Amino acid sequence: MKKNPTKDMYDYNVWANKEIINRLKELPKDIYHQDIQSGFSTISHVLTHIYLVEQSWFGIINGQTMDEAFVLANQLQNQLESKDIEEMETLYDSLSLKNKSFLANQENMDQVIVVNNPYAGLLETSISESVLHVVTHGNYHRGNIATMLRQLGHPSVMQDYGLYLYKRENAKVE
Repeated sequence: MKKNPTKDMYDYNVWANKEIINRLKELPKDIYHQDIQSGFSTISHVLTHIYLVEQSWFGIINGQTMDEAFVLANQLQNQLESKDIEEMETLYDSLSLKNKSFLANQENMDQVIVVNNPYAGLLETSISESVLHVVTHGNYHRGNIATMLRQLGHPSVMQDYGLYLYKRENAKVE
C-alpha cells in the first residue's frame, strides 16, 4: 500500500523531532537553557517555537483563526520555554499523536483552507500545503539547534529525510 505523501512527510517530521530531542537528552542538562549568541537565545526557545508553530498550524487546519492560534501560542510560550527537555518530549509526543490521528481521518488532503494572516492577508491553501509548511519550518529550526549545539562544542545528530527513508525501510525488514 502506497503511503500518502502528506502523512509520510508528517511522520518524517515526528521522527526528526524525536532524533533532536533524543540528542538533547544525551547532553548535560544545562545545555537546553544555556544562553547562546545566535538567532534564538536558547535551544529551549527554538524547540518551543517549533512546537508552537506546529500546534498553531494544526489548529488553523482544524478551523481556528490565525489570530486565535497566535493568542494561544503567546499564552503558552513562557511556560513552555521554562520546561526541561523531558517535559517537552512528553508534550511533543502528545501533540504528534493528536496530529497523526487528525491526518489519519482526512479523506481530502487537498481540501482548501483560508488563512487570514494579520501580517500578510488572506491565503487560500490546502491541508497538505499547511502540513508541508510545518515540516519545512521544523527542518529549518532543527538546523538552528544543530548550529547552536556546534557553537556549544557538541555534535548534533543527522535528521535529514534521506536518513529517515533508510531507517523507515530497514524497520520494515527487521
